[in-house]
Amino acid sequence: MLARHIDDVVLAIATFPFIYYLITLYSSWRFFRQKVKAPPVSPAFTPPVSNLKPIRGLDPDAYENFASLCRQNYPQYELLFCVSNNDDPAVPVLEQLARDFPERTIRIIVGSGRTGPNDKVAKLARLTEEAQYETLVINDSDVRVEPDYFRTIVAPLRDPNVGAVTCLYASAETEGETFAEKIHSVGMISDFFPSIICARQLDGVKFALGTTIATTRAQLAAFGGYDAIVNRPADDLLIGRLIADQGKQVELLPYSVLTVSDYGSLYELLQKRLRWIVVMRYMRPGGHFGLIFTFGLPWCLIAIAVHPALAVAAVFLGIYMLLRLAMTLFVGAAGLRQRRLWAKLPLVIVWDALAFFLWLISFTRSSIRWRDGKYRIRGGQLVPVP
Repeated sequence: MLARHIDDVVLAIATFPFIYYLITLYSSWRFFRQKVKAPPVSPAFTPPVSNLKPIRGLDPDAYENFASLCRQNYPQYELLFCVSNNDDPAVPVLEQLARDFPERTIRIIVGSGRTGPNDKVAKLARLTEEAQYETLVINDSDVRVEPDYFRTIVAPLRDPNVGAVTCLYASAETEGETFAEKIHSVGMISDFFPSIICARQLDGVKFALGTTIATTRAQLAAFGGYDAIVNRPADDLLIGRLIADQGKQVELLPYSVLTVSDYGSLYELLQKRLRWIVVMRYMRPGGHFGLIFTFGLPWCLIAIAVHPALAVAAVFLGIYMLLRLAMTLFVGAAGLRQRRLWAKLPLVIVWDALAFFLWLISFTRSSIRWRDGKYRIRGGQLVPVP
């Protein structure tokens, strides 16, 4: 009798991911509905912008990524790039960019003038010092944008209660996409983006995404700026959290930029995702453990193992597939306007298996590989491992 009750409890718990999927679908519907209801961007609010971009090495299609920022329909802005040294392969590309767009203010800054494990943050600290304007837009080097980018992401800052703005991103659709790049794209659309949209609905936005952060010098200075987090991982998450801690709103827009990924192998992708999820385990331990109730695939298999009946298998796997595909199509096709998404749908199951596997492994890791070194995370700080 006790065993029967335990089986029933397991079956009940196995439905928790379905509840999460339904909440996520509802959250996504409300989020992307803003596109229809959003008021037109005010042409009157166009403060001068300093675009800060830390650079290390050369991403695929780097010139086009950089050039898209030079084609902005925006009255006044500057582009600031920071490289470690003059030998960085990005330097000739940036010099060519300056020659091709003489009408734009483009500056190449060499060296961060700081030491610390997080080279990106050190460069952002230097770029913030060098920036000419109060309004800052920060984005990763692999980002490609449309001409309305600055106008769209800066517009919410006209509200004094808004301290930062961030937005989603989608993989640029290129020919010859590798299997790893397809898996990455599916993982973002079916898993990562739904989770942050759900977090926005339930708890508000207390994070930012490195692909786009629009804020001001004053907001950064209020918590010590990038110098205060130069030894910490997950700088984009921290920027949003620290600004939210000041009582300011962080806006997540139903707008997306493109990123040009360069995952040559599945191993590279898994290593990067593992590093990210280990960092999240230390940064948000409670939320990280709670992910156990969002993994639908393993819970379906557990339910079938507990009740090995055709009806149980059909119900659990059927609902799992229906909700996962609905989430992926709604966020990817309806929200992010991704084409050819149907061909990638079978990879959702592959991603779910990999994501659960990486989550389990994350509990066995006490250190991460970051750039050229190995670090432990202690008290939210990156500590080099000798």
